[in-house]
Amino acid sequence: MRIATYNVNGIKARLPVLLRWLEETRPDVACLQELKAPDERFPADEIRDAGYEAIWHGQKSWNGVAILSRVGCPQETRRGLPGEPEDEQSRYLEAAVNGVLIGALYLPNGNPRPGPKYDYKLRWMERLIDHAAGLLASKAPVVLTGDFNVMPTEQDVYKPERWLDDALFAPETRAAWFRLVEQGWTDAVRKLHPDATIYTFWDYFRNAFTRDAGLRIDHFLLSPDLVKRLKDAQVDSQVRGWEKTSDHAPVWIELAD
Repeated sequence: MRIATYNVNGIKARLPVLLRWLEETRPDVACLQELKAPDERFPADEIRDAGYEAIWHGQKSWNGVAILSRVGCPQETRRGLPGEPEDEQSRYLEAAVNGVLIGALYLPNGNPRPGPKYDYKLRWMERLIDHAAGLLASKAPVVLTGDFNVMPTEQDVYKPERWLDDALFAPETRAAWFRLVEQGWTDAVRKLHPDATIYTFWDYFRNAFTRDAGLRIDHFLLSPDLVKRLKDAQVDSQVRGWEKTSDHAPVWIELAD
């Protein structure tokens, strides 16, 4: 079972890229972030024609997440994180697919720091930590995946000294990440590639992709019972070089049946 995550950076603008990637790689499940479209603008027909059933949680101009599957319709179990009822940002969608519970997320960026956006990021991370603890307690096979907007270590960022004050690399952000992981989750990419330089995002500016000046911010966290099924984890970095592409590349894992 191949599960992918991809921040498309606007699903309408990137639809040709998304459809090409789906056709060439055929992941069983694809979790998308940053749809930047309300629910009624989601390209359901085009996604269905590509062989995928989908659920989505959209928002006009910003945010938005979706789960696509070609191995059965995703059975939605949650829309939005608990803990802040007034939060209207579309950042979390959870569904059961082919025997695995998948939490697809788009964690807040948090910049500028300090400020209300960073405060919201930290609150959102606390809510995720609380919810993730419940998922682990359920003993279900769970994958948490998406754009976490966190570089966990210096290994995950080009020239880390330039990012010390950024919300994605701040001490409080990284501490919250490790509190989450230490509940019992496994960082799938690092599990299989502990020493490799791996990036999933390259800015559009300063020829970042050509220079490989990137960040690793798109992650897979696995519950304990899925770790033994983990066979592969890769980044489809070639997609970042396509015309009119997202500034992220798709990331995927392969689980044994």
